[in-house]
Formats: sequence, structure tokens, C-alpha cells
Amino acid sequence: MTMHAAPVLPGRLGSPDMQLRDDPRADPRMLAAMAPFGLDGVLPPTPVTSDSPDEEIYEHVAATEEGFGAVFAALFGDLPEIAGVESTTEVIRGVDGNDIQLYVHRPSSTDGAVPCVVHTHGGGMVLGAAADPNYVRWRDSLAAAGLVVVGVEFRNGAGKLGNHPFPAGLNDCTSGLQWAHDHRADLGISTIVVSGESGGGNLALATALKARREGRIDQIDGVYAQCPYISNAYDRGDPNLPSLVENDGYFLSGQMMGPLARIYDPSREHDTDPLAWPYHAEVADLEGLPPHVISVNELDPLRDEGLAYFRKLLAAGVPAVGRTVNGTCHAGDCLFPKAMPDVYAATIADLAAFARSL
Repeated sequence: MTMHAAPVLPGRLGSPDMQLRDDPRADPRMLAAMAPFGLDGVLPPTPVTSDSPDEEIYEHVAATEEGFGAVFAALFGDLPEIAGVESTTEVIRGVDGNDIQLYVHRPSSTDGAVPCVVHTHGGGMVLGAAADPNYVRWRDSLAAAGLVVVGVEFRNGAGKLGNHPFPAGLNDCTSGLQWAHDHRADLGISTIVVSGESGGGNLALATALKARREGRIDQIDGVYAQCPYISNAYDRGDPNLPSLVENDGYFLSGQMMGPLARIYDPSREHDTDPLAWPYHAEVADLEGLPPHVISVNELDPLRDEGLAYFRKLLAAGVPAVGRTVNGTCHAGDCLFPKAMPDVYAATIADLAAFARSL
């Protein structure tokens, strides 16, 4: 009788002390880029939890924002300028009566109408800015691929653009979408895709859900959500999301994300509201949505919540594609244009191809 060894579970499911640098799935180019910042291991414990006082969490978010800002500045600061694109800034009045900056990037020349991406940046809806260098580069890259891109500078739940809890940021993204839709002819655009990564992936999905609820889904031709941060299960876990354990501490950790999620909705009244956390949408909430792409990263704690949403879309009859970028951490296909230019370019090309297919 042949005996078979039990399969070894991946990542920290099989080896609880595993570091990202020791995970055989990790792209070595990514590890080399992360090592100077100490991000190729496992994140250390954070000084706050989701039960900490609001002010302590706000202080922690501010420090986290500054730290990530320094990393992104180093990763993107010395890249050559992308030729053949131009950008302008618009200021619009949002649905809440606030001013919102929109960053419009476009090809210097076009032949007829082209697709538009309304971009919602990452940062867990509580930190970061559309003006940050990594997002400027992303919009320029999409414009160089022949798209018009509208980056929404939405209000954050904390940080330098806070403190504005849910639904402030979502309302601003809705206002940005409305502006792009109202200016289709002026912008010379054929279709509109709402897209973002991480917290921006949350906002892209939630913008579509909100538009459906409000009878405005015709404003959106497609949704492209990358590594969406949508479960709100970070400090309590979910047995249906094993990647929260498998990849815990790889660039992101549950302990880190729990306080950020809490401060997005300090009252916790919206813990399972799909507009705050789209993972909790029912299949019926998704029926009639436009085509989606859900792109996830193999070594991301958030991988499985994105795939779960993809499967709900299919169950709802929504045309959807699921995409996994192997070897990469959370948003790894967006963060390392120097170390992994082919991976970065592949996601730009995929998003552009999706927009043109609609």
C-alpha cells in the first residue's frame, strides 16, 4: 500500500513563522525591491488595535501614511517622465457640497473617442492621495496606453485628507463618476470604467453598487477592481478567507488593517453594509451590474475576498473575469515598475484592453 504525505499548506498556513522572503512563491525581483525598506519579512505588531481610542488610531494612520509615502517616493521618484500624455486639474462640487479635485490625464493626441477610467486610489479609504507619485505614474501609464483617466481626490477617513468617515469618500467618487459621465462628449470618451486598487478597489466596487441602487448604473460600462479591500474581517478573521492567515504580515497584516477599517466607520454601524464593505453584498445586489474584472495578488492577505466577490458576480450572471498575479504581494503589480516592469505593464495592458472591449 502506497502512503502519500499530507500536502504542505502554502505560506503561513503551513509554516506560521514563514517570512515573505522565505516563501518559495515570491518573485525574487519583488523581494529585492522590498528589502531596503524592511518589507521582505513579516510586518511587526502595530501599536494600536481596532479597540484603541479614535485619537490613537488617527495618530497611527498619520504615521502609516507618512511611512508609505516615503516608500512610494523612493520607488517612483526617479522614473523617467512618460511621453505623449498631458494632464489638467478640475475642481467640482460634490454631492455633499464640498470641493473635489479631479486629475485628468489623457493622450496628447487621439483618433476619435477613447475609453475613460475613473480611478480611485488605494490606502484603505483612510490614507494616501491621488496626488501621490505612484498614482500620478499609474494615470500617466494608462493615458500612454490610449485612455483618458480621471483621478478622484476623495476625502479620507483619516490622514492628511481626513477625518471624514464613510460615506464621505464614496460620495466623492460618485461625484467624480457623475462629472465624467456628464462630460463624455467634452472629454471625447467612448466608455467609462471605474477602477482602483486596495481601498480604491473597494470604492470602485461600491461606486457601482451605489449607482445600481440609485438607478444610475448606465453611467458605468465596466469595473476593474485590483486587490480589493472589502471584507472588514481583518481583526476577527473569516474561515472562508484563508489568505488572511496564509499571507498575514506579507506587506499587510490583519492587525494593521483592523484599526484602519474601524476608523473608516468609527461607529461600526456599517460593518456589513455592502456600500462600505462590498464583500457582504448578496447575489441579488449584483444582478444587472456591468462587466467586471477582479484582479488579485497571490501573496496578498486580501486575495480570497476578491475571489469570493468574483464568484458572487458569476452567480449573479454578471460577465466577470478573475485574474491572479502570481508571485506578488498586495498591489505588487502596481508598485514595482522598476523591478518588475513587465508585471506592471501587463496589468496596464489588461486594464486598457478591458476598457476597449466594452
